[in-house]
Amino acid sequence: MPQVEITIGGRNFEVACQEGEEQFLLTAAAMLDVEASSLSTQIGRMPESRMLLMAGLLLADRTAGLEDKVREAEGKLAQAQAQLESKSTATERVEVPVVPAETIESMTEIARQAEYLAQEIEAKASAG
Repeated sequence: MPQVEITIGGRNFEVACQEGEEQFLLTAAAMLDVEASSLSTQIGRMPESRMLLMAGLLLADRTAGLEDKVREAEGKLAQAQAQLESKSTATERVEVPVVPAETIESMTEIARQAEYLAQEIEAKASAG
């Protein structure tokens, strides 16, 4: 089990961790060190246990605030997804005009008659 030396609030600690988790431990220790250093600057020297407790509580408070924001964002995301789903499942009615068969037949007959008349006119014009 690897041993990692970390510094929190100007004090060194040797901590064991699982193989491959050294970087996670160093990152967490750096976050705790920021809070502990801030406390030491504001309050001054204090017992190690109190410094670690206060720094941990500050990080827990910040984490709780972030969790609240995540829950709020998840709620908004769920609402947006529900709106999208309701819009995509809603059937939109599109009316396409349909020409009745009788009208098509009438128009076809009129076109035939117009074509016949045009041929008659052409024939008379070329004869005369």
